Amino acid sequence: MSRLFAALYLDEDVSVLLAALLRSRGFEAVTTLEAGNTAASDERQFEYAAARDLTLLTHNRADFERLGMQYFDAGKHHSGIIIAVRRPPNDILHRLLTLLNQHTADEIADNVWYV
Repeated sequence: MSRLFAALYLDEDVSVLLAALLRSRGFEAVTTLEAGNTAASDERQFEYAAARDLTLLTHNRADFERLGMQYFDAGKHHSGIIIAVRRPPNDILHRLLTLLNQHTADEIADNVWYV
């Protein structure tokens, strides 16, 4: 089922404050801690997000670019990867809101985005 807005899964290295800020603006956001995936491998984090139709938000560019390519090469679907430069949560929020309000969940899926 298509959604207008992407639902986000915040990797362990992303501030949990960002989840609260996103929720306060009506977006769905799940943290690694809430999902019970603290200390899980990057592969497991990505599998968790993909299985639940969640767009993964991370600061870990190298590993998640690689995982995104592996999914692409294998013809597997995922709900997208957003790689954020490390900045204060409010700065990341502003950049995320621009992306989330300009692109549907379907447009974000199977792609890697940078904010």
